[in-house]
Amino acid sequence: MRFQKLILLSTFCLLVVGLAVGQRSNGRNAYSKSKLGLRTPKVRGQKAKIICPIFETSKYPYQGIGFKLGDPFAATYKFYANERFSVAVDFGKASSGLYNRYFREKFDQYAAEGADTLTDNTSLTYSFHRLKRDLVFEAKALYHIRGDKISPGLQVYIGGGWEWKNSNIKYDYFYNRSSTNSDFGTLTRKRFTMGPQFVAGIEYAYFQLPLSAFMEVEFFKDLLADPGWQRFEGGVGLRYIF
Repeated sequence: MRFQKLILLSTFCLLVVGLAVGQRSNGRNAYSKSKLGLRTPKVRGQKAKIICPIFETSKYPYQGIGFKLGDPFAATYKFYANERFSVAVDFGKASSGLYNRYFREKFDQYAAEGADTLTDNTSLTYSFHRLKRDLVFEAKALYHIRGDKISPGLQVYIGGGWEWKNSNIKYDYFYNRSSTNSDFGTLTRKRFTMGPQFVAGIEYAYFQLPLSAFMEVEFFKDLLADPGWQRFEGGVGLRYIF
């Protein structure tokens, strides 16, 4: 799973760099043609809106809807209030494979909550767990900085927000009554938590379609179920802009 995420992130970075290089190359070719006396095509009206950058200053507000791959895997909506400020909302499923170790280590805590069913000669041994539900909701306010000097259509953004997580975990375990006698059992725990989230990312919108590609890194800190626990999240995605 981590290897696949690295490939995905690397591919996105290469895409952005390739588009930026291609855009600069097109600019140089147009300049060379003008020096030779050749006319470059001019596009006006509706077609110009498609070929030129999406986020024209005079056209705000914009909206964007799409998907995000990573942690979480989510549907995403973004409202671009003006050139500098936007609000994003993501709803989807956490990348459960990244949390296997964390939920495995939580078994002892959840088992201890039912310690009244155990005696001095009995114990519980973890076997396996699965997430029956692992939903994530994020709401973020973002501040944008244009990166046109680096590449047309590039934006850098930072911001913060709040994240909610709702999980349902089922554990399989062995109930040990003696060194040679054990029974199989299951344990289910519902887990709800939330906390602040800090975000940094880049967004690129210089395609021949009204699309915006983005890559972001998020830092989440748990305040409810496991106070003090923190983790980096994030992913890549596409939004249709309208």
